[in-house]
Amino acid sequence: MSHVLVIYTDDEPGVLTRVAMLFRRRGFNIHSLTVGPTERVHVSRMTVVVDTDEPTARRAVEHLRKLVNVLEVQQLGHGHNVVRDLALLRVATNQGRRSEVLQLVQVFRANVVDIADDSVVIECTGSLGKIEALVDSLRPFGILELGRTGAVAMARGQRSEASNRLAASAAQTPISTGTMSV
Repeated sequence: MSHVLVIYTDDEPGVLTRVAMLFRRRGFNIHSLTVGPTERVHVSRMTVVVDTDEPTARRAVEHLRKLVNVLEVQQLGHGHNVVRDLALLRVATNQGRRSEVLQLVQVFRANVVDIADDSVVIECTGSLGKIEALVDSLRPFGILELGRTGAVAMARGQRSEASNRLAASAAQTPISTGTMSV
């Protein structure tokens, strides 16, 4: 079963390596790992999706909390989350089949971001299931290239307790400009 972990860390070199090494040492299969800046300067946010059972996921959270530079760790529960992925797909097309591809793009509420004589580049954002369904639907046309960001997730509703604690501890810190060095 997949578990979504959100890890807030100091934005310093080597932190990503330490987190990834913890998963490697414990024998976890990381399904997805994304890292980016947060609303706070010098704080990065990692979203990690791991395939494991519940007790092992809880142990991973406890081990992560012990790492230097890890500020907070959340294990998002099932069902009350917003989880999104971004995919770019280059799909082979010719004049005869291009309209079929464009119809599928509309059905999945995706966007065509580039058109060439022999292919189109499609951008799709959505749930992991939506992305998989689009990829499966476009396979018969010939996917020439596929790139995915990995999952980014947040709990639904109000800010989490972890986010509130981080915000309170950094209340005087300016907002991030988007630079990061993990």
